Parts: sequence; structure tokens; C-alpha cells
Amino acid sequence: MYRISILNKISSHGLKRLPAEHYEVASDLAEPQAMLVRSAKMHDMEIPASVLAIGRAGAGTNNIPIAEMSKRGIVVFNTPGANANAVKELVLSGMLMAARNIGPAMKFVAGLQGDDATLSKLVEEGKKNFAGIELPGRTLGIIGLGAIGGMVAQTALKLGMKVLGYDPEITVDAAWRLSSEVKRAQSVDDVFKHSDFVTLHVPLIDATRHMVNAERIALMRHGAVLLNFAREGIINEADLLEGLESKKLRAYVCDFPTEKLKSHPHVIALPHLGASTEEAEDNCAMMVVDQVKDFLENGNIVNSVNFPSVHMPRESDQRLAIANANVPNMLGQISTAMADAGLNIHNMVNNSRGEMAYTLVDLDSTVPEAVVKKIRAIAGVLNVRVLTAC
Repeated sequence: MYRISILNKISSHGLKRLPAEHYEVASDLAEPQAMLVRSAKMHDMEIPASVLAIGRAGAGTNNIPIAEMSKRGIVVFNTPGANANAVKELVLSGMLMAARNIGPAMKFVAGLQGDDATLSKLVEEGKKNFAGIELPGRTLGIIGLGAIGGMVAQTALKLGMKVLGYDPEITVDAAWRLSSEVKRAQSVDDVFKHSDFVTLHVPLIDATRHMVNAERIALMRHGAVLLNFAREGIINEADLLEGLESKKLRAYVCDFPTEKLKSHPHVIALPHLGASTEEAEDNCAMMVVDQVKDFLENGNIVNSVNFPSVHMPRESDQRLAIANANVPNMLGQISTAMADAGLNIHNMVNNSRGEMAYTLVDLDSTVPEAVVKKIRAIAGVLNVRVLTAC
């Protein structure tokens, strides 16, 4: 029986994929093998020694102490792309709202007083203050062409926009999904210089903190619109406000309201709605549950943020799953321990990612506990599991 602790509400569409005869799922479980989380802050949380995996039902993992989990050999999963359509739709909504001055226009109408005839007159007099622009022919600059950025690009093209993209770490799969009509920018600065709208789809790391600052805002076209549905810290708020006040920026659309931004007349600040759709929550839950379930039962790793992807179809009933530091001669020591015990390796896969490595071994016979202890004692081995097929 596997035990999975739930730290936030997880969609039942995901949880029902864990059969009750093999899984106990609840909050505050003692000695769980895995934990499922959405937004709960885990940095100051005591993670039980029994935990082998943490599944984040969403893309961002800032709420999880990744470095500490890696040291303990705990695999952290996320769900890239599961909420991509929800965020894409919000980005496009924000772009249209900014282009047509929807926010200020709604506030204007809400503040009108009088009977219908008076309102009609005031509307006709006031509407000239909210004249907007249309999207066809405008250039959308996209920084980050992963699942979300790629979907935004494809939809913008269908709206008749030109698209300029930049992503130095784009994956092969993401590149294949992009239309040839998406033009490749040479740098982040290139995107800022040549776009009418700029949308950000990058993680918050040291290299992206305050990526948008006074220098980059100065590069932008007069009256450009900036959209941020990635992370708040990517923007230098003081520089942004200066850009808005000088009218260099037409509008700023974001999912991260702050005290200074929430009431600014040229800011559309939303309450972190990016993935807040029923469909996105269901997709994230199903995806993370499937990944954690496959890891617990078969040792496979897909969409981990701290361990390499390792997937091996089962070819025997006995499997070893070994998480270890990526150091020399690790495979040799593991293989020697099994060979000394007379175990025949049916199949083996080993992958590494930075300082972490992971090995799956299918064997033709039962693995003695003495062999498990011997492998566990190898310097750099973080944990060892014997997985017997059901």
C-alpha cells in the first residue's frame, strides 16, 4: 500500500487515478511515500524521511526546496504544459484588453450617473478617450517559447499578428511545434526593440530577475504593451512605473498585483488567474498523479525538475531504482555489487542531469536484501528501491 499526502486540494479527476486497493490518499498522513502540492509553502516544512517524491500540480516549483530535496534523493515533479492553454487564453485576453483600453473604459462606464438618456450622451462624449488599436499587422514579441509561449505564438499568428520570439534554451520538441512564421530574435534586447507587445514566459531565476528594467524599457517602441504572466520578480517595479508615467509604455498587464500597481490607470492587474480554470486544474492533477504513480510503481521519471528523465519498459518482475550523485565509477560499483551476488542484469538505463543521476535495472531473479544494503552503502547513493511488478 502506497501512502500519498495531500497538501492542497487536488482535483478528483486526478486522485481517482490512484486505485484505493493500492493507495491511501489523505492530508496529514504519517510516513507517506509521496506528497502532492499546489501552492503550499514547503521551505519551512518538515518533510518526512519516508518521502520519495513530491508532485507539484502546476509548472512553477518556487514553493518547494528543490536543492534540499535533491540532496535527499527526493524526486520533484511538475506539470509543464498542463495549464498552457489556460494561461495562453489569459495572455490573449490581456493583450486585447490593453489594445482596446477595456479596463479604463469599464471604470469610466461604472462611474457614470444619470438616466439612460444622460448615460447615452456621456458615453458618446467620453468614448473618444478610449480609442484603441487593432492587432493584425502588429508585432508580438515572446520571450520564452515553451508550452505557453509556443501556444501564444501560434494563436497570435492566426489573429494576423507578426511574431518575434527568443528562447536560447528551446527544446527540440518545442521548436518543431512552432510555425516557420515565427521569426527568431537574436537577443532579449532585439525583442524589446522591435515589438508592439512583449509577453514574458520565463522562470524566475538569477538570470531573469529584473530582466525588464529601465534600460530595456528604453529600447521599446513608444506606446508598447508589456504582459507578464510568468513571475513578478522578472520586472523591476520602479522602472516599470517610470515607463508608464512617461507614456513610453501604453499598458502593463500582469497576474501579480502589488500595492503600487493595483490601482494604476495603465495597469491591468489580475489575481493570479493564469491556471485558474477547471480544465487546467484537472489536467495538472491528472498529469502529476500519473507521473508520481509511475515513479512509485515502476521507478520511471518524467517531468522532474531535479532529476533526469528515465523511462524503461518493464521486462522482468524485479527492478532496482537507484538515485545517486553524478560521480565517476558509480555504475561500475553498482554493477559489481550485483555481479558479485550472481545476479543477471536483464536491462539497464542510466541518465544524469547536473549533479544528479538515476539508474533503473531489471533483473532476472529476486534481489537479496544484502545486495540492496551493499549498493545503499556506496558513497553517493541517495536511495535504493526494489520494485516488484504487481
